[in-house]
Amino acid sequence: MQIRPILAALRKHRLATLLIALEIALACAVLCNACFLIATRMSAMDIRSGVDEAALAQVKLDCDDCNANDLNARVLSGLGKIPGVRSVSVINTVPFGDHAGTAGISLDPAGQHFGGVVDFYVAGPGSFEALGLKRVAGAPPGPDDYRRIDTTFLPADASVWVTRALAEHLWPGADPLGKEFWMDKFHFRVAGVLAHFARPGGGEGGPSTREWSVFVPTLPGKDLSGVYLLRAEPGQLPRVLRDARAAAVKLAPEAVLDQQASRTIGELRDRYFESDRAMAGILLGVIVALLLVTALGIVGLASFWVAQRRKQIGVRRALGATRGDILRYFQTENFLIVSLGIALGMLLAYALNLTLMEFYELPRLPLSYLPVGAAALWALGQLAVLAPALRAAAVPPVVATRSV
Repeated sequence: MQIRPILAALRKHRLATLLIALEIALACAVLCNACFLIATRMSAMDIRSGVDEAALAQVKLDCDDCNANDLNARVLSGLGKIPGVRSVSVINTVPFGDHAGTAGISLDPAGQHFGGVVDFYVAGPGSFEALGLKRVAGAPPGPDDYRRIDTTFLPADASVWVTRALAEHLWPGADPLGKEFWMDKFHFRVAGVLAHFARPGGGEGGPSTREWSVFVPTLPGKDLSGVYLLRAEPGQLPRVLRDARAAAVKLAPEAVLDQQASRTIGELRDRYFESDRAMAGILLGVIVALLLVTALGIVGLASFWVAQRRKQIGVRRALGATRGDILRYFQTENFLIVSLGIALGMLLAYALNLTLMEFYELPRLPLSYLPVGAAALWALGQLAVLAPALRAAAVPPVVATRSV
């Protein structure tokens, strides 16, 4: 196939060629960035919570003037009697729940060596076992590890269990057991390492911080009340939660049941990522619509050129060109137009990504998305031009040469 005649023909239709190339360039830029955003959203949703989600639920009561010890005693006793409840314990929050213990830590008492912002899970007896946390080092919390809160939401000095991800961040290559860190005047010593334990916010500081969590065993009291962790058999959990919500209203009439927060962990996960799923769906719709418009543009232009070149096609057929030659001509012509659009689109894709990085703090577009987007548009272009090209190849020489 000679390329020069095709380029000469395209030069005679510069405006139409340029418009289709620009449409393909826009499609390439949007396709690459939209696919990257969808992948980023899906990656953000793929969080290992580290807990037994299928068996856990949370019941949350809001009460500013309640006697914390009395409230905990009534609720723990009452919820524990519900058929199907395997355990009930007090905790400050759960994965995909509300922020309740986010704070910065340091590796020295003076606060000179900043360790990062972590989430503290402050929980009462029974919560460690109920959560189903998996240890990779150290023993589980014992009775002596549960200490009372002194002034704020944490004990002044406590043994804690950190995630492997946080330990590797704070003490890379070292054994974290026995290591110490501080949060203002509060001192902590690592007694165990957890395989996984997601932060309530899912790692809002980026994927690397998703598991910067610290489990602090604490005795329930004034600063640890109102949030209760239920564990039940997975098949019974919806019924247990429904009964627990009804029981909590009767057990603590002075408190207000938080309906939105009193859910299973699975429901909390679904609600937490609701906006991410919606955004991924919108972006997928944009991709489909843009590709459809691009395909229709290619079909329209190719159909128009077939109608305009009927006499030229007939002459070529009369001179010995086969149907395959005519088909390859239009496919090669389309390939050149699409290639021009893709070349422009790759530059536009990075320009769009730089804009998103500047205003929305998105990561840089990986190079691997460019060949994938190019391949998709090349395939789309060849499929879109196929029907008009087949119609051109099917025109008999006699009919074509007689057409005006």
